[in-house]
Amino acid sequence: MTTPGVRPSAVYRPVRLVAVLDAPLSRWLWLVKWILVIPHLVVLFFLWIAFVLVSVVAFFSIFINERYPRALFDFNLGVLRWSWRVSYYAYGALGTDRYPPFSLREEPDYPARLDVAYPERLSRGLVLVKWWLLAIPHYLVIGVFSGGWRGDGGEPGLIGLLALIAAVILAFTSCYPRDLFDLVIGLNRWVFRVAAYAALMTDEYPPFRLDQGGREPGELPP
Repeated sequence: MTTPGVRPSAVYRPVRLVAVLDAPLSRWLWLVKWILVIPHLVVLFFLWIAFVLVSVVAFFSIFINERYPRALFDFNLGVLRWSWRVSYYAYGALGTDRYPPFSLREEPDYPARLDVAYPERLSRGLVLVKWWLLAIPHYLVIGVFSGGWRGDGGEPGLIGLLALIAAVILAFTSCYPRDLFDLVIGLNRWVFRVAAYAALMTDEYPPFRLDQGGREPGELPP
């Protein structure tokens, strides 16, 4: 059985990040989005505290019975979805002017979507090492992507820098360069794959690969 819109030969990916570039985009709204997202950032601050606590509970559940409690999984997935929507609206991509909803649920009509397949079983051996030891190489990479890789928070990060370049081009040309958009989404896709792996939501090791573009590799246009 194949999923509609996906090639039968497509590689299974437990973490799927999709983005649609909105057009037209405002030439100047990006200048004030840092103010507009403040309510989201306040809520996300507390949600991420809860995310960490939920991950600790999930750790013991996986170690004991090899299962990630579904309610806890859905909550953490909701936090990742919320974070991705806000990042996409703001300076993680600047790919839409549609204000992100205050929601942990899947929002199929929003141009930024994220899904993680629920695992029926997870390795109790991997849970001991994947979130710190095995993920260290990825932490070094996505630290450069996201900024603050030296631990002082002083680096803007490659994603933020590219989004800023896109915003300046947008201001002067009313156009978001497609190649630049594809690269920004590829970097974000890498970050969220690692986030899901480190949060114990999957045992599949994130690939060291930059899958660019708004659609997952192998997925056909709608």
